Amino acid sequence: MKVAIYARVSTHDQNCERQIKDLTEYAARCGYQVVGVWSETMSGMKVDRVQRKEVMKIARARDIDAVLVSELTRWGRSTIDLINTLNELHSWKVSLIAQNGFQCDLSTPHGKMILGIMATLAEFERDLFSERVKSGVALARSKGKVFGRKPGSKADKYRDEIKSLSEDGKSIRVIAKHLGISRNMVERQLEKTKKHLSA
Repeated sequence: MKVAIYARVSTHDQNCERQIKDLTEYAARCGYQVVGVWSETMSGMKVDRVQRKEVMKIARARDIDAVLVSELTRWGRSTIDLINTLNELHSWKVSLIAQNGFQCDLSTPHGKMILGIMATLAEFERDLFSERVKSGVALARSKGKVFGRKPGSKADKYRDEIKSLSEDGKSIRVIAKHLGISRNMVERQLEKTKKHLSA
């Protein structure tokens, strides 16, 4: 079986050497052929994981049969990310193997069961996050915090200049260009000024 070793640590105070050594030894014990080693140092939540993308490229090309990691959390940013990448790997007939012997092969009943559990956990994570956001917003509102756009538009700060330039006979197009704002904004502000004066 041809495998790619992927190692990741989350801080610059750590390095991947131990993971790589352990994974290389594990691959040798299992009789796996290691085609390459990819490693990176970054938070699991960081989106741009260049080395993982490289592993996905060789998986897509079907140059490997499996990706070997120390544990599933080294590969997935979150449960949802893990599910998505597992599905991608499965579509290329590539499995994900953790050093503890756990193999996520979605072509097997065991792999499908694990994916189902992960999907349930992912849904739980989403619901929990949504509940926390709602709770946080409710608490902030109870303390008087206002959400949404602040009253008044961007053009309000140009009110006097718009009025002055308009009174000087400048066209809406010229005013908009001079102030670097849209013509619609100028028109709305002039309309507001007109209503205010006629009130």
